[in-house]
Amino acid sequence: MKKLQKADYIKMYSFMLKIRRFEERAAQLYGMGKIGGFCHLYIGQEAVVVGILMTIDKNDSVVTTYRDHGHMIARGLDPKRIMAELTGREDGYSAGKGGSMHMFSKENNFYGGHGIVGAQVPIGTGIAFTHKYNGEKNICRTYIGDGAMNNGQVFEAFNLAALWKLPVLYIIENNKYGMGTSVDRAAAGLDLYKRGEAFGIPGEKVDGMNVFSVIEAADKAGKYVREGNGPYIIEVQTYRYRGHSMSDPAKYRTKEELDNYKQTDPIEIVKAEILKKKIATNDEIEKINKDTLEEIKNAAEFATNSPFPKDSELYTDVYL
Repeated sequence: MKKLQKADYIKMYSFMLKIRRFEERAAQLYGMGKIGGFCHLYIGQEAVVVGILMTIDKNDSVVTTYRDHGHMIARGLDPKRIMAELTGREDGYSAGKGGSMHMFSKENNFYGGHGIVGAQVPIGTGIAFTHKYNGEKNICRTYIGDGAMNNGQVFEAFNLAALWKLPVLYIIENNKYGMGTSVDRAAAGLDLYKRGEAFGIPGEKVDGMNVFSVIEAADKAGKYVREGNGPYIIEVQTYRYRGHSMSDPAKYRTKEELDNYKQTDPIEIVKAEILKKKIATNDEIEKINKDTLEEIKNAAEFATNSPFPKDSELYTDVYL
């Protein structure tokens, strides 16, 4: 496993906290009518994307689902511009035209944010093909929701990735529900990562509420892919604390189930480890909390003060 330094623990905690506070503020802005359309929050799943972040090279590519705000923050993108995109402003990463589900940053090798379930999987596979074709040592981390694992294009992508030994790491974020349907009612078989076995793709299941478990698995998988062995699948067992989207009251699950998963809050696990190892004091952690709150408050103010796109933007980035 990657040897963690003291700075790594602070980095993990800071990024996970930043994602949590960002999403909480996004929920507030949505309730105030400042964010339109769909809005899918990442609260509860922070250990997944931050754990992967700790093993990523700066030139590696990332493509994900429509639950993408946390992914962008973990990739190092500016919360101000992310929030501006959520609120449909011209300072957003997609000039206010992508909204919550379709944010991109080519300079950060972040290729979305995709609203169509499973659509990012062949795209991520294609990006991996580009890396191999160009003789690059980079890999593409392609995130998949459990709800997409019954879609045909996922398996078409798996087939080509295995056939051509493409440098792609597939990360299944299994948060137990595809919209309001339990994965147990939608997917045959207990392990989604084993869907790759038919194509000869190795994989494993990981505790996605524990960032240290994610780092260990992602480090091993990343090395396997980068060495030219072809694709690898990690199924990360995680849980979202909010509904599928802001319009979902999540009445399909029990309070007991939710409370049980909150006992393993991924942020609290990292905090406990920092205190145990005496990497930081309670006062120092509290300062991180205050600084994070201030940063997200400033991001919200920046976004709501940013102008809306000009009418001429209707004709940009349109391919005929």
